[in-house]
Amino acid sequence: HLACDATDEAAVRTLRERKKRPAKPLAVMMATLEEVKQHCWVSEEEERLLTSPQCPIVLLQWRPESNISRLVAPRNNYLGVMLPYTPLHHILLRDVGRPLVMTSGNLSEEPIARDNDEALRRLAHLADYFLLHNRDIYARYDDSVWFVPYVSRFTFHPSSSNLKPGTLEPETALSQPIRRSRGYAPFPTKLPFKVRQILACGAELKNTFCVTRDEYAFLSQHIGDMENLETLEHFETTIELYKRLFRIEPEIIAYDMHPEYLATKYAKSQVSNLQSSVPIQHHHAHIAGCLADNGWSPDDGPVIGVAWDGTGYGTDGRIWGGEFLVADYRGFRRAGHLEYLPMPGGEAAIRAPYRLAIGYLYALTGRVPSLPSLDIGEAERRIIQQQVDRGINCPQTSAGGRLFDAVSALLGVRQRITYEAQAAVELEMAAQIPNLQSPISNGYPFGIEESEEGIVIRLRELFEALLTDLGDGVSVGKMAYRFHVTVAEMMRVVCERIARETGLRTVALSGGCFQNRLLLALVVPRLRDAGFRVLLHRQVPCNDGGISLGQAVIAHFAVD
Repeated sequence: HLACDATDEAAVRTLRERKKRPAKPLAVMMATLEEVKQHCWVSEEEERLLTSPQCPIVLLQWRPESNISRLVAPRNNYLGVMLPYTPLHHILLRDVGRPLVMTSGNLSEEPIARDNDEALRRLAHLADYFLLHNRDIYARYDDSVWFVPYVSRFTFHPSSSNLKPGTLEPETALSQPIRRSRGYAPFPTKLPFKVRQILACGAELKNTFCVTRDEYAFLSQHIGDMENLETLEHFETTIELYKRLFRIEPEIIAYDMHPEYLATKYAKSQVSNLQSSVPIQHHHAHIAGCLADNGWSPDDGPVIGVAWDGTGYGTDGRIWGGEFLVADYRGFRRAGHLEYLPMPGGEAAIRAPYRLAIGYLYALTGRVPSLPSLDIGEAERRIIQQQVDRGINCPQTSAGGRLFDAVSALLGVRQRITYEAQAAVELEMAAQIPNLQSPISNGYPFGIEESEEGIVIRLRELFEALLTDLGDGVSVGKMAYRFHVTVAEMMRVVCERIARETGLRTVALSGGCFQNRLLLALVVPRLRDAGFRVLLHRQVPCNDGGISLGQAVIAHFAVD
């Protein structure tokens, strides 16, 4: 770890500058559960996680009176907290006497340093001092991260407009991993059927891989974003380690359909030594992973799968991510999706969500009004509109994550990001949840269009209504909350239409958008009230960290 005093704003700022991590939340280690409760609200389920043998980081609601620097998690209502899990941690926290930021010992997006020599070589420019140990690290394992979604009902704290943990119905007080690593991997997921020996290579971001044998799926620890040679080497060496540990010689290799993913290229390079290879559609893998995580039997039949995330390669070659599937392990049908909208500049639009907001407004309404939130130079605005008009460097996307980004920028919450999903996270944090005396907001209008290709959610009415509220001076908090209600309503309406067509009454929710606590708290009760059984992730992340499990079970049924 790289550590500093979590209450010292200057120290936290220095750590961020050196680590090149300007805004992404940092984790804090505290000495005791009692100390944690001085800084955060802690529910029974969160306490169980914190004090479990695995000692993961748990995302807890921050108390306003906490003296931990707000630079630890800027513009965030939640603090990632863990308790000490080694004797050295206990001694360090006892001697320091205050909470410590404990973030991974690496530069951002690189693998963590594994041994003392590597740490001294790679981290000398980051750390002022080194506390070394003679206990060697055998394999790199990041800290695991969990959260407890509050999907039963809201409870409120009189001094806060934000969700506060309350007493939940047992079946809804489910904890979910965001990152499954130290303490959990490589503990296997037991499957409800026997599988072949398979290697599933996972996705590009938040990569994990999965190897299977008999009735077990061994999901790797968090490998990271496959964006550099060091991470690829970590991925390859860990695959070889798992194959040796679990005596697996894969006869099938599964990989994401995206042709440019490093994990996909690795998989294709290994195909000659294997009997079969299977490309897997990204969102089908999300839903299959959720089914496997819930012990879903192949005989239980298909479900309605709602897969919402930032990006995934579609069967039509376009970018998917706001998907409604009729799916099981054996296959899927795309039953509905968000309408395709432009990403001016491609990847640049993800890093600068104001480009998405301008592109969406222009494509949907034919105009981009002058707004403080979109106050960019006239030349850049003209270039963005030309990209949309001409389709130059302007891919089309149906991704739910991009919709959150565009609305975040439009409302002035976040125009540029420095870490993945920052705009969406800050939009969630900005939402002003109505108190018990206020009427619950209705969502914004949206359109539903049915065609031979399935249901398409049209967004023109939503963006026109947002523009009206902006013009009327409605608060950002109210608009952000109302937008979340709208997304939950979209999901309910589309699921009900698919159910009328298919008779299916089970909905599986997967994809990174479902790390949003507010969205879960709004959509799950709506689906249950409509008579659906709702499947959420339990032991495997709903984000791309769970993709490899879905790939593995799909591959088993894909090869005769």
